[in-house]
Amino acid sequence: MNNAAARLKGRLTRHRRIRKKIHGTESRPRLAVFRSSRHIYVQAIDDNMGGTLACSSTVTIQKSLKKTYSGNKDAAKSVGADIAKKLLDKSISSAVFDRGGFVYHGRVQSLAEGAREAGLKF
Repeated sequence: MNNAAARLKGRLTRHRRIRKKIHGTESRPRLAVFRSSRHIYVQAIDDNMGGTLACSSTVTIQKSLKKTYSGNKDAAKSVGADIAKKLLDKSISSAVFDRGGFVYHGRVQSLAEGAREAGLKF
């Protein structure tokens, strides 16, 4: 098995371990994060209904980030603020953070801090 496949297998194992413990509801959705090499994505998911309440990514808000590279911590922080704004508009003030098996460091941490600074609690 090559290194990339081993890293992916490890991340998916961590993700399954995390998902056993957390569950999103309509009043407190799960913020699921996916980090690629170029972009970062986040969804607010209601696991009871099985649907997405809100989503944001560097792809969707790239027009406002023209001067910013979409794969850095500043862009991740603005994605966190954007998802928090969308949830607060829907009267949802708290969420459960699902880091998706990624290490809580760098862009994932910046996304969480941006959401917290915008008023979302988790």
